[in-house]
Amino acid sequence: MTIDFATVLQIGREALLLAITLSAPPVLVAMLLGLLISIFQAATQIQEQTLTVVPKIVAVYGVVLAFGLSAIHALVGFARQLLEMIGDMS
Repeated sequence: MTIDFATVLQIGREALLLAITLSAPPVLVAMLLGLLISIFQAATQIQEQTLTVVPKIVAVYGVVLAFGLSAIHALVGFARQLLEMIGDMS
């Protein structure tokens, strides 16, 4: 079996979709927390840089811990699918 162009495009599309899906929760949490902290800083006139960085790091770390197992399962499933496709070619 040879791999045609449509199959390569499908694999690439699935890989990009998986990357976007797995990176969305930490990015969205960091973005939302950054917005809330910016509003707080504007309201209180506090311009401390560590006030923005440290909470984002802690929040993103917590999200990665919370969603890490499901992310690993999704990556393993994708890798298994690719390996099965490679096995079918021979």
